[in-house]
Amino acid sequence: MTVATSRHLTPAGPEPAGADNRLVVGGAALTWRSLPTPTLPDPAAVLARSAVHALTAARQHAVHGTELLLSTASRVDAVMRTELLTAGFTVGVLDDDGVHPSAPARPRAAEPGRLWLLTSGSTGRPKRVGHTLDTLTTVRADQPERTWLCPYAPGTYAWWQVVTLSLTQPGQHLVVVEPDELDDWPTVAATHGVDAASGTPTFWRRTLYRDAEALARVPLRQITLGGEPVDQAILDQLREVFPTARISWIYASSEAGASIVVHDGRAGFPVDWLDRDTPGRPTLSVRDDELVVTSPYHGAGLAGPIRTGDRVQVLDGRVLITGRLDSDEINVGGSKVSAGVVRGVLTGHPAVAWARVTGRRAPVLGRMVVAEVVLAAADPSGADTGVPDEAALVRWCADRLPEHAVPRRIRVLTDIPVKETLKSDV
Repeated sequence: MTVATSRHLTPAGPEPAGADNRLVVGGAALTWRSLPTPTLPDPAAVLARSAVHALTAARQHAVHGTELLLSTASRVDAVMRTELLTAGFTVGVLDDDGVHPSAPARPRAAEPGRLWLLTSGSTGRPKRVGHTLDTLTTVRADQPERTWLCPYAPGTYAWWQVVTLSLTQPGQHLVVVEPDELDDWPTVAATHGVDAASGTPTFWRRTLYRDAEALARVPLRQITLGGEPVDQAILDQLREVFPTARISWIYASSEAGASIVVHDGRAGFPVDWLDRDTPGRPTLSVRDDELVVTSPYHGAGLAGPIRTGDRVQVLDGRVLITGRLDSDEINVGGSKVSAGVVRGVLTGHPAVAWARVTGRRAPVLGRMVVAEVVLAAADPSGADTGVPDEAALVRWCADRLPEHAVPRRIRVLTDIPVKETLKSDV
């Protein structure tokens, strides 16, 4: 890779503590220190052409502190590009030849040290949230040496969480996979000694569905899940494959930062964590079935309680995050149904690899519960292998849910859908 090097930058700071950590990207072994430093405008909205270009932009910011929004071209449509230009960003694609910029009509002074994230857009169009490397760096205690897999889209909150760990902690190496490598990531990971990996539940379910044997060959000691509701079924499936690994789920958002970390192998978090005021740690509360977070890692201008938009349910001493408030609740004839609870029942079936639950218009009731599933095992020839049909799955739900919450239609998909953010709109 031959990226143009920087000129007329703000004075360089010291190299980050993880400067000599190993990076593997595109099959090439590098270090943070050996990455070129691209010439970036200030402020810049950088659309990275590939994973290695995203890493060079991250290192440039870590060393020089220039104002940066980092993303991929696919996450920035024409409307967002116009919004960024209007906000004073120079918008450009970063590739081997440097940045190909579009300058704003009204340039502005840069805000030193500012990092901008685009939210995932789960509540509508993505919006900008301001951070710094410090607020994005939530792992500060010394860590055992690990080689991490980073499957996330560049510039997302989850991507920065893995990247800042490697930038700031010696011994935290990084293997980055491009989107076209995701289907074969266990082979890449095993080849390069990955022993820690972070991904959404959809990412882990899809890997187990496609090639559980290949996944089992990766010597994972640390498994992390986040970005979507984490249910007991996926935690149990990963524990079966990796009986000695530490399995953690993390609740984090661009607005509130990393707020919840659970290592006990159970979905949700203990109810006695609610309203616990501990200096330097987030405070968790529930208001009208919504998770509210007050966090020291919040985005710029978001101090104080942040209403997350995530619905929670308290069950058996655990606080479970079931889904988004605007999509989780289905009103069936006046009775409220949690799509997340129904999804958890479906994924608890041993033959279901993935499920999505929604509401559909229905006469008299107004809405009825419907679902899509991907089965963990199916015979392409159509032979009877004991795989459940729609009626069997309906009966499974009927044995575990009130009558109004039982799906009236269940459609079987052939593969687990996934977006660039590694989520699947569950």
